[in-house]
Amino acid sequence: MQNKIVLENMTVDELKEFFVNNGEKSFRALQYFQAIHKNRIFNPDKMTNFSNDLRKKLDEYNDIKNCSIIKRIDSKLDNTKKYLIELSDGNIVETVFMEYKTHTSICLSTQIGCKMGCKFCASTKKSFIRNLQPYEMCAQIYLVENDLGIRINNMVLMGIGEPLDNYDNVTRFIDLITDKEGQDMSIRNITLSTCGLVDKIIKLADENIGINITISLHNPFDNERNQLMPIGNKYSIEEILDACDYYFDKTKRRIGFEYTVIENVNDSKKYMDKLVDLLKNRNCLLNLITLNPIEEFNQKSPDRNKMMEFMNYMNKNNVNTTIRRKQGIDIEGACGQLRINNMTKRGVK
Repeated sequence: MQNKIVLENMTVDELKEFFVNNGEKSFRALQYFQAIHKNRIFNPDKMTNFSNDLRKKLDEYNDIKNCSIIKRIDSKLDNTKKYLIELSDGNIVETVFMEYKTHTSICLSTQIGCKMGCKFCASTKKSFIRNLQPYEMCAQIYLVENDLGIRINNMVLMGIGEPLDNYDNVTRFIDLITDKEGQDMSIRNITLSTCGLVDKIIKLADENIGINITISLHNPFDNERNQLMPIGNKYSIEEILDACDYYFDKTKRRIGFEYTVIENVNDSKKYMDKLVDLLKNRNCLLNLITLNPIEEFNQKSPDRNKMMEFMNYMNKNNVNTTIRRKQGIDIEGACGQLRINNMTKRGVK
């Protein structure tokens, strides 16, 4: 029996090698790549520019992995739409579509579950299962586009999982999604959020991929950050900032920092002053996030006045700071919430 491979994970050059090695013309590679990544045709039987013999050959070799939307929830407050997407092995990930005044964007998952263990994040409350493959990340975009009848040109790798913990698959996915023969997404429209895997940030810089990087900071003191984010026991804030400086020097891409504001935990002047000390001389953007409470993390969100006070203080002290617009808060908006609730209903531990 022929060993199956996932052709949807291949670049055009890899597909050329595959087709030539199997007795076909090299131009078939581009036709196949465009069928998937441009025309959204996922079944070789529907690729009418291929002969019947070639379609049979593709069926023989290609391990087709179908993904499907099993649930969509539309926000009544804005045009945010949250999707549960089932993968070919029955596992489920979340994907979120967001609409802004100037553009549309999609928030993708990169893993099934997460190993990082951040206390306030719903994504890590169920056990880590596996990394997503490149085609499964592409599928999240293509399924939403087909569902809404639009083309999406901005994305954030900020859903379930730590993207840099799935480095090879994520960078392969970026190669596929930015290929001019397919989706042709601009590298400048891709943002990756990480809790601070220093070695992988440096590797990204050395490979000069040039995406936008956002660091999940959430506390400016190592001893307290470690309690919220176990990754802090491996990499200090100083090491993360040094890696960010290295990334900026290599790519000239401004670094973002995310800071979830938790009432009476990390929102006093002590924390503001430390953040100023850390960030004031860096070409960066600090994005303040109002805590989205989850059952497993019994803390409160600050009110609007506190968020404005925090933002104004940082800007006054020369740290460029914004407050993230809350979207989809009526549809289980925190990463992983919808998936966890769905798994609970299905009796999955």
